[in-house]
Amino acid sequence: MLRSLLARAARAASSYGRGSRSPSALLVPAATGLASHYSSKAKGNAVPAKKPGATGGGKMKGRKGPTYAKVDDMAASAPSADDAEFELPTDPLPVPPFDPALDVRPGGRPLFCRKDSLSELTHKDACTYLDFSVDELKAKLPEGLPVGMTEEFEETRRWAVLVRQSFLDLRDNFRRIVDPPSWTNGPKVRKQIVLDGPVSCGKSIALAMLVYWARTEGWLVFYVPNAREWTRGGFFYKNAQTSLWDTPVHATKILQDFVKFNEPHLQKLPVQLFDPIPLGEAAGIIMRKDADSMAMPEGSTLLDLVRTGIEVQHAAVGVMIHLRKELSMVKDVPVLFAIDQYNSWFTFSEYGEPITARSWRPIHAKELTTVSAYRSMMHNDMMVGAFSHSMAVGKLRKELPDVPLDARVLFPRYSLDEAEAVCSYYLRQRLIRRDAFSDEKWKRIYYLSYGNGKEMRWLVPFI
Repeated sequence: MLRSLLARAARAASSYGRGSRSPSALLVPAATGLASHYSSKAKGNAVPAKKPGATGGGKMKGRKGPTYAKVDDMAASAPSADDAEFELPTDPLPVPPFDPALDVRPGGRPLFCRKDSLSELTHKDACTYLDFSVDELKAKLPEGLPVGMTEEFEETRRWAVLVRQSFLDLRDNFRRIVDPPSWTNGPKVRKQIVLDGPVSCGKSIALAMLVYWARTEGWLVFYVPNAREWTRGGFFYKNAQTSLWDTPVHATKILQDFVKFNEPHLQKLPVQLFDPIPLGEAAGIIMRKDADSMAMPEGSTLLDLVRTGIEVQHAAVGVMIHLRKELSMVKDVPVLFAIDQYNSWFTFSEYGEPITARSWRPIHAKELTTVSAYRSMMHNDMMVGAFSHSMAVGKLRKELPDVPLDARVLFPRYSLDEAEAVCSYYLRQRLIRRDAFSDEKWKRIYYLSYGNGKEMRWLVPFI
């Protein structure tokens, strides 16, 4: 058996070297209607290479295998001119002009809301899309956009986000904390919230839009779009004074991201704590021998504090701890902590502590100095964290340490009304054929994906 396999491999290698076919020639399965979808992507006159020992009909000798069809045959049987217009786009384009004839949902309802900002949205604007300026979106979120949001923008070729009722509830919750309404019979407000829910239900996008809204309102926001990076890679060592593990490289990067948008606020806020900032090790540099701590001079601002941590890597971790205490004392401007991938702080990091020459102990995220300082929600500050179940960090228990019992909020998948708006939007952006669109078909997509936004975007081109 092994000898026959080796002989067939040798014959295949020799025939490939003598043949004139390109190595990009593929065999495309001819079963189901997917063949016409792939045929529109065929270029040139590429002919699929035969399998070693295969006949011209595509059937293998001996054991039966799948039937294959030539790319050229399928390309001739499909209307390539029409299919090319409805292939998934990949590069974002400018926002299309307003067209009343197209920007509608079934029943004549508007597909887009004509509001200038997230602050003007009301619950009547739910299930509509809001266009964003590319430059302003990147300026408000310089730390980075969620992966799901960038994929949506690229495939739809439009910088628009669905206005969801769940996001409006989240926004109004924090709005009522800063600006309490005159009535007292409204829903209970929560200063600490953990967004939980199924994978790809829009938690990260809702968190990013909350940060965008808060910064538009003039808030000071400590935004972490990728909390998992705090527990991966970089230089780490054990601090003998605290018995925690310091990550000075990550601390420097976090401070650099924090100052990108918040610099105007930081230069107006004075330092209120003058406790000495401990110094530690830096990447490739041992601890300083002339000093083990430093103090901020009187009259310093939070911007001076952050810049010290960026310029002096020995002080980066100490500045991170000091900054957390300073932000809790800010009263002149609302402060919000927004942490995406928050569940990665409740599991093990990729770091390990050597125990013996042949064994090591995994280090938990709570043993990292930066995570230990920013993970807790047992305080009076406004803080929201979003779970990311696509990272497969494992199932966490319902009662998390350092988190209030009533903080977890389930973020839902698309409702039926939201799915109708999403499919109408994809129809508007030509991801769906207009002659193939119907209520029955988009509802099939909705129930097949169970309201999962990522799966719906993947399935709608097959309508």
